[in-house]
Amino acid sequence: MSLSLGIDVGTSGVRTAVLTTQGDVMPMARADHVPQNPDHIDAEGWWRAVQTCILRQMEIVRDEGFSPFDITGIAVDGTSGTMVLTDANLRPVTRGLMYNSSGFDAEAAIIARFAPDPHITRGSASAFARAMRLAAEDIDHAACHLLHQADFIAAKLIGQGGFSDHNNALKTGFDPETETWPDWAETCGFNPALLPDVGPVGGQLAPINPQVAAELGLSNSVVIHAGTTDSIAAFLACAPLKEGAAVTSLGTTLAVKLLSPKRIDDPEIGLYSHRLGDVWLVGGASNTGGGVLLDHFAPDQIKALSRLIDPTKPTGLAYYPLSKPGERFPIKDSDFLGCLSPRPKDDVIFLQAMLEGIATVEARCYREIEARGGGRPQQLFTAGGGSQNPVWTILRESELGMDINAATQSEAAIGSAKLVQI
Repeated sequence: MSLSLGIDVGTSGVRTAVLTTQGDVMPMARADHVPQNPDHIDAEGWWRAVQTCILRQMEIVRDEGFSPFDITGIAVDGTSGTMVLTDANLRPVTRGLMYNSSGFDAEAAIIARFAPDPHITRGSASAFARAMRLAAEDIDHAACHLLHQADFIAAKLIGQGGFSDHNNALKTGFDPETETWPDWAETCGFNPALLPDVGPVGGQLAPINPQVAAELGLSNSVVIHAGTTDSIAAFLACAPLKEGAAVTSLGTTLAVKLLSPKRIDDPEIGLYSHRLGDVWLVGGASNTGGGVLLDHFAPDQIKALSRLIDPTKPTGLAYYPLSKPGERFPIKDSDFLGCLSPRPKDDVIFLQAMLEGIATVEARCYREIEARGGGRPQQLFTAGGGSQNPVWTILRESELGMDINAATQSEAAIGSAKLVQI
């Protein structure tokens, strides 16, 4: 039997998943990252955690009655916008910069002189600004490759750098429709020779390096596939790769994604598209979500109060719940205040109004996509902690005007393993 291995490189650690050709998922393995100074991250730490996790996963594969040699393909996802510069031998020549690093104002000012407006690379927290900062820190000019986090792990598995995928390269400036990097990148002082060759998500890259295969107990015939970002891998774990499929993730924040035949990019409201084969994954992330609820109630309180809510009786309160000023989508405004007033005395009513408000934001997100020609969800899946609240689901279904399906799988590593089978 042929097995596929997915590797999810997250913020706190690595998770792996193995899928059979029938789609059955074996028990997953995990390995934590070694604690590091966030201002001086050694990317080799990512690789060591991956090695540990794969070895643990191979023990599970054997316990399940299979052989690690049954694994024929591997794909990797990583946090979007996390990157490092390496030399030709894949040794990091700079620190790694994480997806949430910012403050690259000098680089942003240069980009603003040459990049179109609006453009995904503009701003002091953009991935391309991050790449420019790393290039400036390479004072010995030893770098050969700019590698996103998933690229770095794939390169370690192959033994060769210079590859990326449509999804990880998007925020660094790659256009997945024209298959080109920005022609103004060099004008910004960035060496375009550092930029990777970009291929379709799930496409075959190269066979695994024989020495790496031996160290991990894998066959030399394993093929490494182009990966994706962690959020897109999580989408693939939840939903079928089918036009009209949508996923709402209700965690600390709210994120929506919809598979559309049309590419839609509207940076002015925080909406953008990732290419997945012949369709586009359109979506964005809001700052509303479960984190706002936890500002006011403990998890046990939320559960208890939710049981007292009558979803057939709307509160009439038009909340836009935010923990602090600033919104990303469907409104893009760093000063947007949201609304949590008036505050009713009854905690049940207050919680219901917040749940209604978040449901309203979710529905607006999908309406913004539809208004731009992306279509409406034909099948909606939901994941994250908020998806476990049945009353909230009823409120959301009422606002959306459609049924919501609870995702049976939502781990990004499972989505990456699915990429091998696409």
